[in-house]
Amino acid sequence: MSCLETIQNYGLRSIGYGERLLPKTDFTLCDQFTLIGSGMIWNIYFGVLALIFGFFAATAVAMGKSSHRWILRRPAEIFIFIFRGSPLFIQFFLAYETFVLLPKLGIDLNLGFVEITLETRMLTKAWLGALLVLFLNTTAYTAEIFYGALNSIPKGEIEAADAYGLTGWKKFRRVIFPTMLRLSWPAYTNEAIFLFHATTLVYFSGFPAWQQRGDALYYASYFADKTFNPFVPYPILAMYYVLLTFVVIGIYGAISKYLNRHLPQEARRKFQFRPQIIR
Repeated sequence: MSCLETIQNYGLRSIGYGERLLPKTDFTLCDQFTLIGSGMIWNIYFGVLALIFGFFAATAVAMGKSSHRWILRRPAEIFIFIFRGSPLFIQFFLAYETFVLLPKLGIDLNLGFVEITLETRMLTKAWLGALLVLFLNTTAYTAEIFYGALNSIPKGEIEAADAYGLTGWKKFRRVIFPTMLRLSWPAYTNEAIFLFHATTLVYFSGFPAWQQRGDALYYASYFADKTFNPFVPYPILAMYYVLLTFVVIGIYGAISKYLNRHLPQEARRKFQFRPQIIR
């Protein structure tokens, strides 16, 4: 089988297109690059969706934590403390065990005119259950970053907004939110990079890979077990993540330039990559 045929047969295997059976013998570099790259589709899926939904949720949580009303501030503080204070792997484990029990317990929703039973089996699947855990985790970390940025907004900008008569939503949209993003973006870029790296934990989390359609680490582990040589598939996996990191830095760097476009060159905050060893 040529490399082109391998790509055609296995390039989209992780999402259900192409050959159902994995190669058993005579593994080539093309096989490993193709299947591990196919598994990266899931890692990108987890990272992108968790970041998108987590961004908006984190903004709300950060605003809640900075509120003077305890009914908004206290739940936000507890949420951030729990998800920042516990390891991500433990969160995966507890979430999976909880989701497995949900169908047995049954959840009925009474709408008044009709009663429906919520389907919870999907939460035991990685595409939804693991995504939910990553979403909650990145929401907590990002909310803390945004909260710190909110507290760092110069008082002069707030006073200027008040002087112009800006209040409520208009004040938040035109003054507070843009400044919060500009101040928090370098740290948020690091959070985005780490989140993509953290998607590898889905493989160890207990969420099953349906019909052997796993993520990139699933395929790397498969080749390492079959060939008894981890020094080929795992470096390939690392290479894919390095490339993904470059893409994330490029996208977030372009957004950072846009957010700081009104500042002189020497006053712009520069991104510094600070990987987290443990979370």
